[in-house]
Amino acid sequence: MKLTTFINSAAIIAFVALTSGIANAQPATNNNYASASITTDVKNEPIKLAVNSTTATSYLQPFNLVSLAYQGGLEQQGIPSGGNLIFERQNRNIVAEDLVKAAISANKLPPQILNDQNYLSAVKSQFTSLSRDLSN
Repeated sequence: MKLTTFINSAAIIAFVALTSGIANAQPATNNNYASASITTDVKNEPIKLAVNSTTATSYLQPFNLVSLAYQGGLEQQGIPSGGNLIFERQNRNIVAEDLVKAAISANKLPPQILNDQNYLSAVKSQFTSLSRDLSN
């Protein structure tokens, strides 16, 4: 075996071994909801930024919410599991907001999360990915 082939093989094995768990690892989200104001003066002074942080919350990640639904964790709230969930998603009978509402009903998420468009968008993205990946 040539030395370069050996080194390339070792590098690939090390890469796979070290990164295998990264895709499934998902730290808790810390969302700082803050109000910010920006002021400038007539002397062209640097912009001053005043941030007033009010709350910091952690909650179920969008990936974990979709996984919970797929595994049947929201069946009591009317969300089907497994292939039925994918089928209903593809027929647009269930959308990301339905998962979020079901999770709120199951006390997995706080009600104010429905106002977080970034969270809803992330759930939609994860839900779309799941249905696309599992239907192929």
